[in-house]
Amino acid sequence: MTIIRQYIAPFIALLVFLLALVAVSARIFLPEDMAAPAPIEEPAQKQAAAIDPMFLTVNYVPESVG
Repeated sequence: MTIIRQYIAPFIALLVFLLALVAVSARIFLPEDMAAPAPIEEPAQKQAAAIDPMFLTVNYVPESVG
């Protein structure tokens, strides 16, 4: 158990860190137009949510008394 705690777990943490570092650093080698963040477009107008009247009804069946 100590081998996992002393050698394997730190190695996995270091490997994850290095992989993240390589992924972030890869933006340097991308073309200039791909290295920029994606543009955010505002919606032209907010559309009202369409509500189906079928879902507004309550399926109620009265129990027969008697």
